[in-house]
Amino acid sequence: MQLKKSSAEKRLADLFMDDLPVMEFNVRDVTVSPDWFTKYKTLRRDFMKSLTDSIEELAFLNLSQDEFMGLIMGREMPENLSLRFRVPLVWGGKLEIDNMFLCRTFPHSQNMDIFIIEQAGKEIIWLPNPAKKVYVPAHTAGGGDGGNATEDRLSQLAAQLATNRGME
Repeated sequence: MQLKKSSAEKRLADLFMDDLPVMEFNVRDVTVSPDWFTKYKTLRRDFMKSLTDSIEELAFLNLSQDEFMGLIMGREMPENLSLRFRVPLVWGGKLEIDNMFLCRTFPHSQNMDIFIIEQAGKEIIWLPNPAKKVYVPAHTAGGGDGGNATEDRLSQLAAQLATNRGME
């Protein structure tokens, strides 16, 4: 059965991602360039470095300072984080930063895979399309009393990093 937008959103809610926007996509198979992985490795580093504009979202991932710095310096992806393509390369997605987003591997990336696989064989499918570069479900992004020292600390690190990059 072909999903409609409302049924796709309901299925995502069942997977605890009720705030995850979706986009309608007409499936078409595309041949991926043989050198895609070499280009992906460079794009991956560039995407990770571009996350300095996503400090608020990164703060909710509870990364250590070393993991945070490794991530935004493009050196190392922290454990349990995944980079995903909004539109998979095999369906015509581009190797571009705008076609990527970061999320937790478990449970979010795995649940997104379930959501997409359940639509297999359909001409039109619904793909996860978070509004920002980092997907953090709204129910995990709420702060409590007393502020967010992690966000403050990471914001200071990112500002210092941005200043250092500008001076090089």
